[in-house]
Amino acid sequence: MKFLDIAPLARINAFLDGVDVGDLIVKGDLEAYSCKLAGLDKKLSRSLEEEVAAGSASPSSLSKSPVGPLQESSSRKTLVYLILTLNHIYPDYDFSLLRAHHFRKEEGVSAVEELIDAHLVEASKVWETTPGFGEEPLLDNLWSSIDEAICLKECDVYSYKSDMETDPFGEKGSVWSFNYFFYNKKLKRILYFSCRGLSKTAVELSVTTDYKYNTDDEGEEVDAATSMANEMDL
Repeated sequence: MKFLDIAPLARINAFLDGVDVGDLIVKGDLEAYSCKLAGLDKKLSRSLEEEVAAGSASPSSLSKSPVGPLQESSSRKTLVYLILTLNHIYPDYDFSLLRAHHFRKEEGVSAVEELIDAHLVEASKVWETTPGFGEEPLLDNLWSSIDEAICLKECDVYSYKSDMETDPFGEKGSVWSFNYFFYNKKLKRILYFSCRGLSKTAVELSVTTDYKYNTDDEGEEVDAATSMANEMDL
């Protein structure tokens, strides 16, 4: 998978890196990738395809899955692209064991747009008052940028069904979240968009705790250095 550096997406992604909307902090990830595989991705893709084919022994599991019939190479590749995208977006996690039942195919772009718009109402207000961002409404900018990057009318839309424990969506203080993959098979591109609404109290507590530990660690280093200096003076 190759990351596509698309300026309009990068601009929105930068804005969504911690938007204060009152009681919540909204954090988003908006990135596009080419499905051209190379290096480790190619090796992992081959391995995943073999495992998916071998693990889908029953006729029902082969013929029915959110990504299409798994006896077809194109369906297995779609699944692999979804898994590899998650691995790229969240490098601290390993999604290699995910299979087709961990994903959902959405009914269409329109319903997904409505849900995303509803979650970003408050963030849109912040966008309007943020210098350098508010010349065009956030949602208009968002959807025009996504459409330019991926051509929405040609996309299938998928989502990952989080277990809320072994992935970023189970982060402490998470109040709501969404994640969607816009896959354009013709362009061989995937655009991934996810947002989480995090309790500001939980976020502030986490920052305070991290700061406390860092301060204590630094204090220990200072104490150790002072003690060593005193011993040398003696």
